[in-house]
Amino acid sequence: MERLRAFFPFLRWFPMSRESLRGDALAGITVALVLIPQGMAYAQLAGLPVVYGLYASFIPVIIASMWGSSSQLHTGPVAMLSLMSAAAVIPFASPGSTTFIELSVMLAMMVGVLRLALGLFRLGAIVNLLSSPVVVGFTNAAALIIGLSQLSKLIGVPFPRSDFYLADLWRVVLQIGETHWPTLIFAVAAFLIMDVLKRFYPRLPGVLIAVLATTVCSALIGYENKTTVGIEQIQDARTAETIEIFTQTEMRIRALTALISERNREAARLEQVGGMDAIKQAAELSASARLFQYELDQSRSQNNARRIDLHAIRLEGSPIPDGPMLLFAKGSVPEGLAHDGRVWHFVDARDGKVMLSSGGAVVGDIPQGLPQFAVPEIHWSLLLALLPAAIVMALIGFMEATSISKAIATTTGERINAGRELIGQGLANIAGSFFSSYTVSGSFSRSAVAAKTGAQTGLFAVISALAVMLVLLFFTSYLYSLPQSVLAVIVMMAVFGLIRIQPLVHAWKVDRGGAIVGIITFLATLAMAPAIANGILLGIGLTVALYLIKSMRPRAEIVARKTDGTLGGITAHGLTSISDRVVPVRFDGSLIFATVAYFEDIVLEALADFPQAQAILIIGSGINEIDASGEEKVNEVAKQLRAAGVELYFSGLKHQVKSVLERTGIVESLGRDHFFPHKEKALQALLERHDPAYTAAQDATR
Repeated sequence: MERLRAFFPFLRWFPMSRESLRGDALAGITVALVLIPQGMAYAQLAGLPVVYGLYASFIPVIIASMWGSSSQLHTGPVAMLSLMSAAAVIPFASPGSTTFIELSVMLAMMVGVLRLALGLFRLGAIVNLLSSPVVVGFTNAAALIIGLSQLSKLIGVPFPRSDFYLADLWRVVLQIGETHWPTLIFAVAAFLIMDVLKRFYPRLPGVLIAVLATTVCSALIGYENKTTVGIEQIQDARTAETIEIFTQTEMRIRALTALISERNREAARLEQVGGMDAIKQAAELSASARLFQYELDQSRSQNNARRIDLHAIRLEGSPIPDGPMLLFAKGSVPEGLAHDGRVWHFVDARDGKVMLSSGGAVVGDIPQGLPQFAVPEIHWSLLLALLPAAIVMALIGFMEATSISKAIATTTGERINAGRELIGQGLANIAGSFFSSYTVSGSFSRSAVAAKTGAQTGLFAVISALAVMLVLLFFTSYLYSLPQSVLAVIVMMAVFGLIRIQPLVHAWKVDRGGAIVGIITFLATLAMAPAIANGILLGIGLTVALYLIKSMRPRAEIVARKTDGTLGGITAHGLTSISDRVVPVRFDGSLIFATVAYFEDIVLEALADFPQAQAILIIGSGINEIDASGEEKVNEVAKQLRAAGVELYFSGLKHQVKSVLERTGIVESLGRDHFFPHKEKALQALLERHDPAYTAAQDATR
């Protein structure tokens, strides 16, 4: 039975009691009320249509709950990985396009395969490369990026996407004067509903109530009010010309995106074929793709600026009897022509048609029905390009999931298996990618709700996924009028709660080097956004470098007596040396290739500080390991000192270290009387042997 449970972990749910079924049902329904609006909001954060958030809330949720190790962990769309997914894919496709969706699904499969491999090969310990300050710095920066990226939806203005997030955000700030007040009012109303209910009625699903209330209100007042017109209907020549250029540039952007993808794929194929001619052709294709990429970047930048300019233009419509409505710049409707009383602004343009709105942005049409099974489209030429982001997302997602599981386990007493959790998360992403899901992970907010409402087994997550299924089958049409600004508020409230300053302050007190790395990670993640994966990769690199530097220079110091009789560093505590003839040196590091140079330096430094020394005692209780380089250096230093009339002694060496010195003959060459089991006995013996002043003082006190 135990072997069967190892392959099918969900068997531990059985047998179920009436009480556990009741708890799981209540928790599942409650979590679903949070999951549905969160899933739609996070999908937009990932640059995808909202329905993909619901797809990611269905199959992956079921798989993760059945093959994971935590009974209260809820898997699905999360803010952090949604932003990272968008940032990884945006350089290769336009958000919302078919290619963008395919790459997002492919990235989910890549993340799933990496997590599954980490779980199967028990490599979860690799997450230890993510030090606490680095994670906090990255999380704080990512939370700010995610939250502030929703500002444009909050005030109803375009958010230009480029390779420099801070510049994009500044362009949004410059548009504050164009704020669409009804959009902002909906956002504020949603925030107040959720905040008040959370404070005073925490048992009520505040997120769902806010969504339902604002959706109903939006539908009743006709909040969206969109229309589609031909470019020829716009009578302002400058506006019509700009829209025409915008449309042509968008067509060129789509063509360039397809062309670059095609050339990269062909270059990858030729490289696999091999041969001088094939490699030469691949290089030429790659070079031309880079030129097209430059043109693509320029075109996107230009159209971002045009979109902002067009959105700022206000048009007034004049209905013509038995003809199309004509649109004039605000305040320029010719005398004698009536106007419809509405002020229109630009939304989008494609194929000679212009989408205008006199209201705000809503979710719009959500496809009805369950996601269909389909093998993910693999863009082989982009596998290596997406791999760094996939690795970081796999590690971040795993770290999130395990930390959430362990936090909940402290109250439930459940034992968490990190390897099994990795397998569950990996399978969830792999299976989800066959049903149009983007990358998912464990959610802290939904898991906390599940634990609080009495979830007993992973069945609660299955119930929440079935609730999403019902929404996909029967209720998507009712969500059409949900204001986008409400989804923005949901995201902002979720992520701003992740910002923590205290851990960095605490790290500064404990380890300033680590705290500085955390601060650098924070600043780098902000500066490198939207490619935030680069920020945490830099943090990992600095953490490893800092560790290596510390490992190469372990704590080593000349020691003397403190007032309480113990030994402490002369420099650190301002102490007087024990003797000019006997110099005790504490070395708290392994004697390996990386530290032998520093070991030699500290011994020679002691000799330089005490030129009359006859004995140098290495207090070696902190030496845990010695390799060939260490053994060779000990032998070399001992010979150098002996040539200078100074003897090298050791005290407190561990068995594994001393046995190496015995096997290589160093113990015999130095003399067994040069090795002491305890530092105090060593000091007393050496002072009596080498320091006449100490011996005289001892005789005087007898």
